[in-house]
Amino acid sequence: MALGTDYPRQDCGIARSLELIGERWTLLILRDCFLGVRRFTDFQTHLDVSRGVLASRLDALVAEGLLERVGDGHPSYELTEDAIGLWPALLLLAQWGDERTSPGRPRRTFHHVGCGTLGRDGRCTTCDTAPHPRDVETRRGPGADPTLRDDAVSRALRVPHRLLEPLQT
Repeated sequence: MALGTDYPRQDCGIARSLELIGERWTLLILRDCFLGVRRFTDFQTHLDVSRGVLASRLDALVAEGLLERVGDGHPSYELTEDAIGLWPALLLLAQWGDERTSPGRPRRTFHHVGCGTLGRDGRCTTCDTAPHPRDVETRRGPGADPTLRDDAVSRALRVPHRLLEPLQT
C-alpha cells in the first residue's frame, strides 16, 4: 500500500511544505533545476529515475506553480519565482548533508559571484549579503567524487557554473 502524500491533521508549515515538495525525487529535481538542468532526458539520466515517476513529479511541480513548462514538443522546465524562494532551504540542506557525511570536504561549494563563499545562513562571507541564486556560482568541492557519474549533466557540472543558467549538455 502506497503512503499518503498529505498531512491533514498537522497544523504546521512544514507539513504543508512536505505536501508540495516532500515526495521522493522532488527535491532532487528542484536541485537540478537550480543547477541549470532543463530537459526531461537530462533529468532522467542525471537522476536515474524512471520516466513515469519523473513525468509525474514534473507535472505535479508545474501544477503547484513551482515549475513552468516552456516550449512545445520537447519542453524544458524552468523554476518559477515561488520555487526560487526555496533556494535558502536547499542550500542549507546541501550544507547540512555535507557536514554530516563529509565534514570539511563538501561535494559542491557555492560562491557569491566575484565576492565570496556562502555561509550556513546563505549570506556571502565577504560582503554579508544574501545574493539571489542568479548571483551564485557553484563549483565542485573537495569532497566531490567525479568517478561516481559520467552523464552529460555531471560532466557539465565539473566546471564552475552560475545557478539558474541552463547547462550546456
